[in-house]
Amino acid sequence: MKRGRGARGLFPFFLFPFTLLPLMKLLEWKLAQRSLILGERTLLMGVVNVTPDSFSDGGEFFSLDEALAHAEEMASDGADIIDIGGESTRPGLKPVSVEEEKRRVLPVIERLAKRIEIPISIDTTKAEVARAALSAGAEIINDISGLRFDARIADEAARSGAGLVLMHSRGTLEMLHKLEPVPDIFNEVVSSLSKSIREAERRGVALESIALDPGIGFGKSQEQNLELIARLDKLVQKFSAFPILIGTSRKSFLGRLLDGAPAPSRLHGTMATVTVAVLRGAHIVRVHDVKAARETVRVADAVKNALAEEQAV
Repeated sequence: MKRGRGARGLFPFFLFPFTLLPLMKLLEWKLAQRSLILGERTLLMGVVNVTPDSFSDGGEFFSLDEALAHAEEMASDGADIIDIGGESTRPGLKPVSVEEEKRRVLPVIERLAKRIEIPISIDTTKAEVARAALSAGAEIINDISGLRFDARIADEAARSGAGLVLMHSRGTLEMLHKLEPVPDIFNEVVSSLSKSIREAERRGVALESIALDPGIGFGKSQEQNLELIARLDKLVQKFSAFPILIGTSRKSFLGRLLDGAPAPSRLHGTMATVTVAVLRGAHIVRVHDVKAARETVRVADAVKNALAEEQAV
């Protein structure tokens, strides 16, 4: 088995000394209407796809009533944030117009903001959609392009004081999953996210409002996805002033590791990666199965804190 750090090298977790970060310092993530304190425990972002073609749920929550019921159930199960998206980013995706995306997400956000107390995130790459979603009650913009597709998203975040998640990805929307992997994915992620931070700051976004996502599954090989999860502690150290969000939930690399398991059958694989992400210092995990993730994170946080206390002695 190949054990190097090249693009094709496999990264078994047992090759890494299992040391943890020191007891995590607390970070304040400023959103449009409140701040979240991160570091005391790992937060959960629940995913609601208001699309007919999502890879993870196949349009199961496309109707308004179904989306609202699902989001409320997630909040009841322990989600700390609800992330609502109206455009699929799966392989073979079909881009949608601004108006169609707004038609899908705005009724959900408007009604949900009146029913739940936790913050709502809008998963979009379009400034017009972000602006409308923030007016409807969202407090976070989750941009998978890291401002590459529409840098005006940063203007909307700056204007409203919204939280802004900058994710690493490469290529156009249609090419997100088709590009050949870069040779050094860790340095690529660090370089790209640093550039996104600079652009956001240039456009007036407060650094305290920015969170970062390494973009598991977007333009990366299976080995590179595993590498980024295994080395997440290094990313946390590189960007120590920013919350780190990671989303592995039901991703296709898990299906390949699990002998072709379809998306709904990747729960245990997802929870394994969530556990590693927590132990490696993730502040927020983005998941489809909130109840299972809440239990997983509670135990992983307890183990992480116990290990950190032992190492501090």
